[in-house]
Amino acid sequence: MTVNVTADGSALPVRPLLAHDPEAFGRYRLLARLGSGGMGTVYLARSDGGWTVALKAVHRELAEEKEFRERFRRELQAVRALGRADFVPAVVDADTSGPRPWLATEYLLGPSLAQAVEAHGPWPYPATRALGAALARGLATVHRHGLVHRDLKPSNVLITADGPKLIDFGLARAVGAERLTRTGRQVGTPAYISPEQARPVGGQSVGPPADVFALGGLLVYAATGRAPFGEGEANDVLYRVAYAEPDLAGLPEQLWPLIVGALAKDPADRPAAERIARALAGTGDDGGREGRDEWDREPPGQGEGFAGLLPAGVLHDIALRTATVWDTEVRRSGEPAAPPPTGPPAAPPLNF
Repeated sequence: MTVNVTADGSALPVRPLLAHDPEAFGRYRLLARLGSGGMGTVYLARSDGGWTVALKAVHRELAEEKEFRERFRRELQAVRALGRADFVPAVVDADTSGPRPWLATEYLLGPSLAQAVEAHGPWPYPATRALGAALARGLATVHRHGLVHRDLKPSNVLITADGPKLIDFGLARAVGAERLTRTGRQVGTPAYISPEQARPVGGQSVGPPADVFALGGLLVYAATGRAPFGEGEANDVLYRVAYAEPDLAGLPEQLWPLIVGALAKDPADRPAAERIARALAGTGDDGGREGRDEWDREPPGQGEGFAGLLPAGVLHDIALRTATVWDTEVRRSGEPAAPPPTGPPAAPPLNF
């Protein structure tokens, strides 16, 4: 089956290339667009050997800025530092010194949490709990490596059949490292930023508790379909994050204690990510144990069981990607669609 990517194909996970998009980066031929953000554009691409990847290229206008080029290098370092962790996509290739830096990772078959909730509504408690356990476990590993993600939000979590994956470490930094951003520039996404990030310059430094705060907000979103501090102008949202109480209406009561703790204004009052993971995994608090045996166990819903907890619509989205993305043909916006093929579907190439 060949999928003709059309501009109005809202059911598809990809969009046509634009006229100004390049043909390739390195040995990776661009097939379609997966999305675009503040730092760059993410493409679906394929190597000569048949490896299908998600390729993130820095925007042209930012490639000449030393700050953004360094931020991109830092994203690559952060993901590589985590090795072959099961909660991040594996790095396949990268070029951080060329005219337009790019990073290629394995292509993950699944929508973002934002897409999943927007399209199919809030998740039931078992799925939300499994999501929280897996993400908390992943964040605990990030923090053990001395890193802070700093931009955890629904669009930076991909939902796959074998568990959620953290993406976009472009704002990540080592704990205690110098700030890369200019003075006065707010870093992060207002609805999921921590109070210490939201307050005026001169506030507290940003560490692992900032990721825990964002995780609390993300789970509220998954369970209710709303961010805990509402929407609106960035300054209004930031004020509510810093000083107002979260809106937890509709949150399953089983999640209240952990979420209230995670959304505490004072970072010292928030539980560590590993404590949240243990609680959601049903192992209770760590009881003072600092060993790593708990981390050798998968939380509820990780692996094969996770798919069984997902809403039916989300499973359909995952299946759509599995069935269509391998045979997506290259087409740019405005070009006519090719006629459907008459032969049997080709076997999908390996995903790397």
